[in-house]
Formats: sequence, structure tokens, C-alpha cells
Amino acid sequence: MGRARLRDLGISIGRLPTGPLNAITDVSGVLVGHCTVVWDAPRIARTGVTMVVPRSGAIWEDRTFAGHHSFNGNGEMTGLLWLEESGMLDGPIGITNTHAVGVVRDAIVAFGVERGYVQSFMLPVVAETYDGWLNDIGAFHVTRDHAFQALSAAREGAVAEGNVGGGTGMRCHEFKGGIGTSSRRIELPDRQYVVGALVQANYGRMADLRVDGAPVGRELAAIRESADPGDSGSIIVILATDAPLLPGQCRRLAQRATVGLARAGGFGFNSSGDIFLAFATGNHLPVRPVKSVDLRMLPNEQMDPFFQGAAESVEEAILNALTAAETMTGFRGTCPALPLAEVQAIMRRYRLSPGGSG
Repeated sequence: MGRARLRDLGISIGRLPTGPLNAITDVSGVLVGHCTVVWDAPRIARTGVTMVVPRSGAIWEDRTFAGHHSFNGNGEMTGLLWLEESGMLDGPIGITNTHAVGVVRDAIVAFGVERGYVQSFMLPVVAETYDGWLNDIGAFHVTRDHAFQALSAAREGAVAEGNVGGGTGMRCHEFKGGIGTSSRRIELPDRQYVVGALVQANYGRMADLRVDGAPVGRELAAIRESADPGDSGSIIVILATDAPLLPGQCRRLAQRATVGLARAGGFGFNSSGDIFLAFATGNHLPVRPVKSVDLRMLPNEQMDPFFQGAAESVEEAILNALTAAETMTGFRGTCPALPLAEVQAIMRRYRLSPGGSG
């Protein structure tokens, strides 16, 4: 069977409807770009860069409110001190491997300076997970040019998933992981909004994987030899919405990524860097305002469907990363793809059984 998204397998997560693309790019103006770095000589490269760019690229001049949450902090996401202080995001978000964070961070600054977007200074947000099992991470393959390519490639529309961009060399639940995305539509009395998630999934043990509540990983672990899991890995989650959320509400939204991760089988182990960021484009924040800025705020009493949408979209984004990713051989060995036919068979069995997941 060819690789697919979760819903192509007849498996749906949650109760809320998805956006038309079931991707973070269902949030108007959110762009995603990848640069994938793969070669075998002189040293093995299985890595890359992914960029999430709000406001159709106008984020340099029109900031968004944002907030973050660290479920377990054995990882890096730069720029968080100023983001927490100001409540604002003022540039693209980069995601890459652990040893390339500095290169990608500096590249975002250079990209903005060279194009006249940065008038004084910026403190970019760049996050990482460790791909050193499939990628010779000590070779420092990622360059400024790769980050520029990911920024230049940022587009609306469908998002490539699995072995792409920053997710190229990542593993998840002992299978090939990487980039995944999903979205949910939120219906309020006055209008409709969207919550979208993009993940770089690189965490977890096979036996803990769950799909829509079914213990798929436990079933697979009973019949498959465990791939070397190494440490327990990490996950980066980016949440976006077009709702008018304030910084504290963005932080609350970011916290709900934890629920989606837990549903898929993540526990936030000691060596895991589980770091989440949420931004909201429903207010406009010019870089150099000459007068006071009028803001809107979603009442906290209307936040519940956003919390649900964040949890559901994160859970499905993780599973999309797994179903899209292909078997990869790299630096220390081979990481197998999630066996889709076996997953479908397990899901049918559990959904037909009394008290099953469906």
C-alpha cells in the first residue's frame, strides 16, 4: 500500500470538522515551506528546515499575538523570553535539527535584513528535535542557504508531510516520523474560525502509540521487533488560528497541544523536548504604530471549542506524520514506516469489538 494521510485509510480523529485542506494552511495567510537535505557523501545527511510564515509573509511588518508552553523542556525554541515578555511574534518560525538551530535563527535575521524587513533587531523563533539516528548530525549539514530556500518555498495550499524539511530524519514511536499537519473548523454564533496544527514528531515508544484510542502500538509491538528507540525523543507543535486571541489565550491554546500528544501516546519523558507555540492572526499589530491600536478579544467563555480543536488537530497531525513518512535508511540504520495495512486491520478489529474505540 502506498503512503497516505490518516483519513485516506478510513480513520477519522475527533468530532470537529476539518478545514478544506486539513492543514495549518487552512488558517488564512499561513504559509509553509520546506528544504529537504539528503545525501550520502561525504557524510550522511537526512535533515532539513521547515518554515511556518504567518500573514502571507507580511509578519515582518504586522505582528501576531502568540504564547508558548513547555510540556517538557529538554529542547530548544529560541526567542521565547521576548515572546513571553511582549506577547508578540514578529517573524517566521523555523524548525530544524538540534545542531542547526543557530544557523537557522541567524538565517532568518539575515533574510529579513537583506530584504529591508528588519529595521532595528529581531529575536527569531526557531525550534528543534534530534535527528542523529538517521542523520550524521555532527556534520552540520544545514546552511543559511537551506533556511533561505525553505523561506522562499513557503506557500499556501497542501503541506508536504513525513520525510520533508525539518522532519526528514525524525522518528516517532519507533517508526519513521517527521512533519504532520491537521486543522479544525470552529463554529461560533457570530462567525467561523480555524485552528491548525503543524508538528515535527520525533518521540515515543512503539507500544505506547494509540490511534483514535485503540492501542495500535501495543498490538504492533507484540508482532514486530522493536527498532532501536534510543532516547525518548521530542516533538515541536505550532498552532495557528485566525481568531482574535490575546497572548494569554494563545498560551492557553498552546497548553492544549499536550492533550493531543497524550492521546497519541506521548508522555513528556525526561529527555523529551515537547515545546508548543500558538499564534493568532485575528488582531493586527503594526511594527511602528503611530497611534493606539484597537484590539478584539474572543471571550474566554468561547475558548472551549478552540481547546478541543487544538487537541484534535495535534493528535491527527502526529498520526499524519506517521502515515505519510516512508522507510528511511540513514546514519545508524533503517527506520521502518508505520505499516498502514496492519494499522487498518487493528483498527477494524477494535472498532468491531465490544467497547472498542469506534
